[in-house]
Amino acid sequence: MIVGTAGHIDHGKTSLVKALTGVDGDRLKEEKARGITIDLGFAYLPLKDGTILGFIDVPGHERFVHTMVAGASGIDIALLTVAADDGVMPQTLEHLAILDLLHIGRGLIALTKADLVTPERLAEVSAQIREAAVGTVLESADILPVSSTTGLGIDALRDRLAAEAHRLGARADDGRFRLAVDRVFTLPGIGVVVTGTVLSGVVHIKDQVLLSPSGLTARVRSLHAQNQPVESGRAGDRCALNLTGEDIAKDVIHRGDMVVDPSLHAPTDRIDARLHLLPGEPKPIGQWFPARLHHGAVDVGARVVVLEGEQLRPGGLADVQLVLSQPIAAAALDRFVLRDVSAQRTIGGGQFLDLHAPSRQRRTAEREAQRAALTNADPQEAFAALLEAPPFAWDLSAFARDRVLSAAKLDAIVAALSPVVFGMGEERVAVSQARWQGFVAGLVEYLQTFHANNPDLQGVGREKLRLALQPKLPAAAFALALQHTDFVGHVVRDGAFVRLASHSLQLSPEREMLWQTIAPLLGGDIRFRPPRVRDIAGVLARPEQDIRQLLLFAARLGLADEVAHDHFFLRATTHEMALIAADLASQAADGRFTAAQFRDRLDNGRKVAIQILEFFDRQGVTLNHGTLRRIQARYLDLFGSAPP
Repeated sequence: MIVGTAGHIDHGKTSLVKALTGVDGDRLKEEKARGITIDLGFAYLPLKDGTILGFIDVPGHERFVHTMVAGASGIDIALLTVAADDGVMPQTLEHLAILDLLHIGRGLIALTKADLVTPERLAEVSAQIREAAVGTVLESADILPVSSTTGLGIDALRDRLAAEAHRLGARADDGRFRLAVDRVFTLPGIGVVVTGTVLSGVVHIKDQVLLSPSGLTARVRSLHAQNQPVESGRAGDRCALNLTGEDIAKDVIHRGDMVVDPSLHAPTDRIDARLHLLPGEPKPIGQWFPARLHHGAVDVGARVVVLEGEQLRPGGLADVQLVLSQPIAAAALDRFVLRDVSAQRTIGGGQFLDLHAPSRQRRTAEREAQRAALTNADPQEAFAALLEAPPFAWDLSAFARDRVLSAAKLDAIVAALSPVVFGMGEERVAVSQARWQGFVAGLVEYLQTFHANNPDLQGVGREKLRLALQPKLPAAAFALALQHTDFVGHVVRDGAFVRLASHSLQLSPEREMLWQTIAPLLGGDIRFRPPRVRDIAGVLARPEQDIRQLLLFAARLGLADEVAHDHFFLRATTHEMALIAADLASQAADGRFTAAQFRDRLDNGRKVAIQILEFFDRQGVTLNHGTLRRIQARYLDLFGSAPP
């Protein structure tokens, strides 16, 4: 169990830790000289049953409150100190507010220097503390008079902490590994060491880990937990990790970084959150309010965008968006604290909801429904609620990453909810069974209406159909959805179009004969530079309008494509050209190719090659970046079967 001290400067936190453990938490020379704690101090107390209590001694001076936040973020129980001679002071109140904002739900209050005052004074200060703690997480905490000088109450406090450790038990460690770095240093013969509290999961010697937000990879060479060499560290432990790796050095790791399971690396600089503004603030905060965000051991600039109304009043609670000055590593439901930009006072705090919030349409009813779902602490209930929030389709993998869920926990959620899942690489888009049945019925109904109103059209464009339906699936998931067994025999993908299997366009006998005459003119050796409508009309001695109408109808049937005005290519040729473009991209180191390279492969002249590429741009097969293009592989099947 990790115990974190808190309280006003010179209220005896460090002396109390030393009296309890025999270890002096002031480790810096400047701290020794000035008699105040500047950085986090650590001490450990082994209990008779083998349990080890870890103590984090945090600074009390107002200039070092940001360091106090770093310490408080990893503790299991708070030990608030109030000196009997001074009573409740400004930093007492601020530390109490921070503990409350971070939801440190377990705590004790040590009434220090009890040997220096009368019983009446002890009663008076105890009453002050009770009044200050009203409405906070320490409202019901016991107050224990102690003296680090005489030993008064020290044994009783030590026994009480031991009892709290036994009552707390071990933290759940079934999540993925995260450690918040609060110190980085090097040791001769060992190398780079980082220390911090394990926030979730388990880490073992030889594990591959990743530093976030930098993305550097490392291996755990050795580790200590509670100041003892161990084979593994788990949630709740104070750990020191000896890290090694090609790019690992002391100057590339910073206080506030996270050491994480590689699957958790997803830095963010825009977060939707639930914010509580402290009642003591002098005025409301409005849009784009500047502040300092404290999360774990990181301290970054932030702008607050109020998502409910135009301002948040003192004492109020509202959803906000936090726009950060630089990316951080975080997890959904992590607690945070906001301080003013001058670092003079704590103004509020709360809980992260959505780690990858949008910059636009952030105040819509859809976003409100999504945030409401994400406030649920139970991951299964949260994901079930998400599946009932627009767009009714959500990435399981991203949800598991942001909630730090293990593979087993995610599998249990899938088993319990039984959603329809479409896997595309790292993405696994899920839809509830009820929403999926609605999607199937809606798609069939849409196609029936479309065919009734447009009997002479081949079908609906795939992208148009995707955007018309709910759930609104991502393009790759929509392509997979059309292959679901619920559509087999009923719905047909026809190149870039989708139609009911019962719907078909047919050439009349006269048009069929004309098509059999035209098709050979578009194929063979000249398939990459076929004649235009007027040229075909001249060869066949037929009116241009007849040729044009037939080719437009052939395009509806999926037999041809009008790449440019009056310039038609056989569908098989269009597919072949798309594969040639994909091959050019695959041979380039950066996946891009030029129009000249495409022209040379087709041997059809620059003008025609450009027209073909512009056609592919419009269809989404290629993306144009100036003189270079790259392929969007998910659209390669628009003109035929997708390549393996």
